[in-house]
Amino acid sequence: MPDRAPWATPVLKHSIRRSLRTGLGGVWVRGSMPPGGAVLAPNHNSWWDGYVMRELAWWAGADFRILMVTRQLRRFPFLRRMGALEAGRVREAAHSARNGAWVAVFPEGAVQPVGGLAEVHPGAAWIARTAGVPLIPVALRVVMRGGQWPEAYLRIGGATTDLTGALTHELGLLDAELAASDPEQPLAGYLRVMRGRSSGSDTVDWPARLLTLITGDQ
Repeated sequence: MPDRAPWATPVLKHSIRRSLRTGLGGVWVRGSMPPGGAVLAPNHNSWWDGYVMRELAWWAGADFRILMVTRQLRRFPFLRRMGALEAGRVREAAHSARNGAWVAVFPEGAVQPVGGLAEVHPGAAWIARTAGVPLIPVALRVVMRGGQWPEAYLRIGGATTDLTGALTHELGLLDAELAASDPEQPLAGYLRVMRGRSSGSDTVDWPARLLTLITGDQ
């Protein structure tokens, strides 16, 4: 069936990327990108997580699917154009992974309070096993640090058959790196995926410059 609105996909892509670039201070990643089909299993603590995973796939040039709860996808059906599938369509997700796509599955099932990993559901492991592709733990934090806007950090682990243990391990490493870092600098060892919005501390807007000229403060 022909697409009745072929313009909608690039418009939606632009909208999502603009939302990220104006709402976050940037997106950074550490770890090896899967070279082919894989199931990426991130923890889920913020509204931004799905968009961040979508941006990572665009940056890596990977075909992408992401499972969403049905009620959310019914509210935002246009997200199907960005690779979203109802959570129950696991066989279709496995088929996509087998054919080379990254399939993102939030194994906690819903947004959780920041902290330790909640109960991990078996769907992500089932899809990976059925598709014959690696199951990849992804530690993901969207955090306020020393800037004006939250920053997103992803730490990609190696393929695993113990998702709970592997994801807990990667989250522990990421949290330790965040705790030990200079909050005004990006985390060492992370590659920037997306440049986000500059903080007020990084730039001086025209009212502040004008006030400096008027008052003579230097």
